[in-house]
Amino acid sequence: MSDQTTNTLREQIQTAIDENPVILFMKGTPEQPMCGFSARTVAILQSVGRPFAAVNILPDPRIRQELSGVSNWPTIPQLFIDGDFVGGCDIVTEMYESGELQQALGLESAPAEAAPAPQASEPAPLTIENRL
Repeated sequence: MSDQTTNTLREQIQTAIDENPVILFMKGTPEQPMCGFSARTVAILQSVGRPFAAVNILPDPRIRQELSGVSNWPTIPQLFIDGDFVGGCDIVTEMYESGELQQALGLESAPAEAAPAPQASEPAPLTIENRL
């Protein structure tokens, strides 16, 4: 991978962050999250009713690497609001429960009781993890 490819991808990530008031970089999509942390973060964002953009980082491992370079945060999901990195699932959950997330999103800041659980989706097709 050349430096030019890396720089272009990082610029594309930064442009996506700059152009979308609320953007979530996640594993999977909002309709089909591919990890529990992404699913929980999506459930929280959907519960507050604020539209958000989402980027699936799974199709290209370079996205995760470059995203971590932008945010200085190693884990996924990553939420950005108005161009600022907010945090991952745990931080988003804490902010939601305290009302800080709603405030950051420009919504009523009434504290929530508890973060909503991800909605159940259809079971994933059979996957085999080879540990032989």
